[in-house]
Amino acid sequence: MEKLTTKEEEIMQVLWKLKKAFVKEVVAKLPYPKPHYNTVSTVIRKMETKGFVKHEAFGNTFRYYPAILKEDYSKLFFSNAIQNYFENSYKNVVSFFAEEEKISANELREIIKIIESKK
Repeated sequence: MEKLTTKEEEIMQVLWKLKKAFVKEVVAKLPYPKPHYNTVSTVIRKMETKGFVKHEAFGNTFRYYPAILKEDYSKLFFSNAIQNYFENSYKNVVSFFAEEEKISANELREIIKIIESKK
């Protein structure tokens, strides 16, 4: 499965929250400046072609819903990021966040407790 574009991810986040939605409902939940209805409709149809979204028809109107769970996409996204940017090393990921001061020593201790409790 290919990666979503930034705009697709933004729309997918809305669909994951709403569970099922018509294009106008998606547009309403997007941040300002709001994209045009036709733009969102086109992006959603492309996402459907990629296998991320499905629809149910109500006459000429479609209600869209995610075809992939947010958790499954997150796993795919993070696996690819770790492989491509951190030499497939979770240690490198944690080190990166520690060096960037994005994770505290207390949070690291919590992570260690989680790991040790799995043993």
